[in-house]
Amino acid sequence: MARPRQFDEQDAVVSATELFWRRGYHATSVRDLGDELQLTPSSLYRTFTDKHTLFLRALDHYRATESAQAEQRLHAGDRPVREVLREWMLWLVTCPADDQDGRNGRGCFVVNTATELGTTDDQVRRRTDAAFETTRQALRSLLAEGRDRGELPTALDLDATAELLFTTVLGLRVRERAGHDPARLTAAIDAAVRTLGPAPGEPA
Repeated sequence: MARPRQFDEQDAVVSATELFWRRGYHATSVRDLGDELQLTPSSLYRTFTDKHTLFLRALDHYRATESAQAEQRLHAGDRPVREVLREWMLWLVTCPADDQDGRNGRGCFVVNTATELGTTDDQVRRRTDAAFETTRQALRSLLAEGRDRGELPTALDLDATAELLFTTVLGLRVRERAGHDPARLTAAIDAAVRTLGPAPGEPA
């Protein structure tokens, strides 16, 4: 009979996600992973096959949790869509005070991965592209809701505006990782929200 594993595999994926997020793919060695997960190299390979497979698991885990948070935070409910959008963008780049995970200056794991690995890894690219599309669609849905409720101009181009906001968010997250002044990032966010224009009936 095989011996039962002495660790929780999903917990190991969560820990690996944190390590890859902090250090990146290339700077994280198998020894680093073994130390972080408290696994011998043989146990790590037996469970996850190799470093690349574990990295894909980590990226999938991050995408699942990040996408759920984004969709939740970009759901307007009874709140004004501009307020929801601004708070979400601020949350992405300023690391709220109640964040106990020490994630200041890490940026977004998906953005970091896309920047590091670019087009060199098809399996990674499919995952980063899917994550980016989820964010685009969440933004578009929020904008559509605002337009339908009369909060945004009726002539607003939803696809182009969602693309503009998405591109702005990517730039903001890179700047946050680079340690840029949060006040400047906030100013950029406010300017981005103003591009939505006045609501119908409001002075331009």
